[in-house]
Amino acid sequence: MTDQGANTEKADAARGARFPRSCKLCHDLEYQAVYDARMKKAAGPLLMFTRPNGLRRWRLGLAVGKRVGTAVQRNRVKRMVREAFRLIQHDLPGAYDLVVSPRQNPELPLADYQRLIAQTAELMHKDWSRREKRDGQR
Repeated sequence: MTDQGANTEKADAARGARFPRSCKLCHDLEYQAVYDARMKKAAGPLLMFTRPNGLRRWRLGLAVGKRVGTAVQRNRVKRMVREAFRLIQHDLPGAYDLVVSPRQNPELPLADYQRLIAQTAELMHKDWSRREKRDGQR
């Protein structure tokens, strides 16, 4: 295979593996709407908040406080959580806005972050379904 063909394959793979802006919460009002929905779950070192977004995809927001550690440690945790979410987002049920707030802890492997996010997303989807049924019966 030529170098140009290899570069094209790499570019195609990278394009499919991107985490576009449309999958991120970008504004304070979006974060505040998720917090105001009052759906919160803790899973290990992650505190997660969700809210249905009316879209056909999940969106992620990160809120990492200084208690997590130095700037290097905070950025590392953000990269790990973002990558874990990116890899499993298409397997998650429903369509929600998700804000993840890591707490201070030793760094976990990527697979653990994936497992924690997937399990908690499933629980939150069930809770939102129950909440919608309850509110629909009133």
